[in-house]
Amino acid sequence: QVQLVESGGGSVQPGGSLRLSCVASGSIFSGNIMAWYRQAPGKQREWVAEITNSGGPNYVNSVKGRFTISRDNARNTVYLQMNDLKPEDTAVYYCQSLGRPAPWGQGTQVTVSS
Repeated sequence: QVQLVESGGGSVQPGGSLRLSCVASGSIFSGNIMAWYRQAPGKQREWVAEITNSGGPNYVNSVKGRFTISRDNARNTVYLQMNDLKPEDTAVYYCQSLGRPAPWGQGTQVTVSS
């Protein structure tokens, strides 16, 4: 079964950190670019970061220098380390395979508030 399962969200104060994880079915993970997206209340889902199979990352400008995307190909897992979180980072975060898109998972909620 093709599946994406996100975890690791939570509530933090501004300046805090979280590490998100996404486990993907092997068929959609192996050899494909994996990406993180987020959707804030009342807004469209937006691309946040992506990583190639060999580990080359790209980020949306608003998170550069604060977020780090990585992957463990042996575990079919992609991570998003988020540091110096800001209230505008509040959203539900989703992962996706860009090479072989799958049904969206349930996402993981990130709330940044003082």
